[in-house]
Amino acid sequence: MNIRTLIAGSVLASGAAFAVPASAADVSACLITKTDTNPFFVKMKEGASEEAKKLGVQLKTYAGKVDGDNESQVAAIETCIADHAKGILIAASDTKAIVPSVKKARDAGILVIALDTPLDPIDAADATFATDNMKAGELIGQWAKATVGDKADDAKIAMLDLAVSQPSVGVLRDQGFLQGFGIDLGDPKKWGDETDPRVVGHEVTAGNEEGGRKAMETLLAKDSGINLVYTINEPAAAGAYQALKAVGMQDGVTIVSVDGGCPGVQNVQEGVIGATSQQYPLKMASLGIEAIAKFAEDGSKPQPTEGKSFFDTGVQLVTDKPVDGVESIDTKEGLKLCWG
Repeated sequence: MNIRTLIAGSVLASGAAFAVPASAADVSACLITKTDTNPFFVKMKEGASEEAKKLGVQLKTYAGKVDGDNESQVAAIETCIADHAKGILIAASDTKAIVPSVKKARDAGILVIALDTPLDPIDAADATFATDNMKAGELIGQWAKATVGDKADDAKIAMLDLAVSQPSVGVLRDQGFLQGFGIDLGDPKKWGDETDPRVVGHEVTAGNEEGGRKAMETLLAKDSGINLVYTINEPAAAGAYQALKAVGMQDGVTIVSVDGGCPGVQNVQEGVIGATSQQYPLKMASLGIEAIAKFAEDGSKPQPTEGKSFFDTGVQLVTDKPVDGVESIDTKEGLKLCWG
């Protein structure tokens, strides 16, 4: 199904297609992202800014210095409270540590919507607009299993995760991948406790290329026979590829990832990444601004997608090597829908 059709249908089904007020000139909102350099959050900021301009909402934006910078996000929430913002959109770096600050904002009458990364617990926010990150992980796990075929039982897997604090987005993608590949999970609410010997180990990347390179080097030192690499996102995948290339292993290792940014989809097209799960940050942010405008108008709050605890903004597998039983789009279509 085309993602535009998927999104439109799910918006209508969940009741999140908001009739926004004609004028929102007195409505202020905040967008708080993990960083302002990752293309995913750059596109999220673009989506929020465009929708705010369209609706006349006054938008202020904030970001952490690096992925995992909870302190900067806490300070941003304090500023938004002091500014009497009507709503806050946040992609949280630490999904547990940020909860007291979110509660303070909600107690002040501010609508708080989590974008991309559900808080822990998820109901700590008024709503969540996000990719189904478990499904995103499952898609690349299923694709990887079908791609390696008979060699799945002998796979040696490197897990390149996000941060030691294990934010929900990182846990969901990691556990989704393992489940999709057919590996038994330990506690599905955290990564690193599985006992399957095919998993060589987990290393964190901070979601950037340099982190991906260092994590890959560390795991290769542990086992030079690695032949499958899961990565939290495409910048980390690019770094992993550079580490593999440096030791002449780039052609014998399959890399999978999540994001669907234009550079990542191009890397799929060029064979750097085998498959990626594409998500849609602009949709998350624009829906969030609409929700704040609607909340300012009549106090109503957005509802989750039916059967889920969050509003699902859609995900699709992008690969030029499709496999039976796993629905996907090719890179030509992925480049039409990509961001960054």
